[in-house]
Amino acid sequence: MLNEYELRNRIVSIGETQKITGAMYLIASNELRRAKAAFDETKPYFMSLRSEIKMIFRGSDRDIDSIFYYPQDGGRLSEGTYGILLITADKGLAGSYNMNAIRAAEKAIEEHPDTRLFVVGSFGRKYFTAKNIPFEKDFEFSAQSPTLHLARNITSLLLDKFVAKEMTKLFVIYTNYENDVVMDVRNDRILPFHRREFLGEEDVGDPPVFYPNEKEVLEAIVPSYVCGFVYSALVGSFLSEQRSRMAAMETADRSARDMLEELDFEYNRLRQSEITREITEISAASRFQREKKAKEAADDR
Repeated sequence: MLNEYELRNRIVSIGETQKITGAMYLIASNELRRAKAAFDETKPYFMSLRSEIKMIFRGSDRDIDSIFYYPQDGGRLSEGTYGILLITADKGLAGSYNMNAIRAAEKAIEEHPDTRLFVVGSFGRKYFTAKNIPFEKDFEFSAQSPTLHLARNITSLLLDKFVAKEMTKLFVIYTNYENDVVMDVRNDRILPFHRREFLGEEDVGDPPVFYPNEKEVLEAIVPSYVCGFVYSALVGSFLSEQRSRMAAMETADRSARDMLEELDFEYNRLRQSEITREITEISAASRFQREKKAKEAADDR
């Protein structure tokens, strides 16, 4: 059992920790609002690119042969080497956010061992280093403050390797942010893509004429589309990280309050026992003195 001094120190220590968790909650809340605003501003551009690609596919009467998409007949591509872009955080204290994405990557690598892993975020890189799982060492991008500039740099490196046929398929594993309650880990293939991924959507009207031809226009759009996808994955993951951190800090704050209540109760009980003991000792000493004086008075008579 802890003594009074130890209990007091623990109460002070938990109180200090509670201040830290409260500050981290406020920081994560502010980052969440800022990232939401940035994502809402760029989302229309990303959606317009999808519409352009859709119009090209709808307006093309012939198969467009390109490394960026499957054949029109839906034929299979050779397995080859896969590439996985894994998005994690730069730090922990965000509940299961990081480990859920990492487990998804480990599962994908287990299913297809011939995979090159590109990791965004210090947490993921440290994890795979500790586990001796190979990943691209020179691919060191931070997950903090995602921007279109960051997405363009990542996309440029990945596309260079994809165009060079170092990889046959490229996937992105990230945490998709739907709202403050729904956040799920996704493993999406971004290259190559099928025509049906765009043709299944609602019609956008009569297709325009593309110059010089559909293929060249489409291949010019694809890098921007991939960049938009990567950016949305970065921002979605960042939003999920901040919301997960807020939830983790809320849980930590509740646990701290529960611990403080228990420690306060134990401290007060111990303090009350000490006071009771002191009162008992004083009462006993006072009674002893009265009895002693009474005895001395009786002896004098």
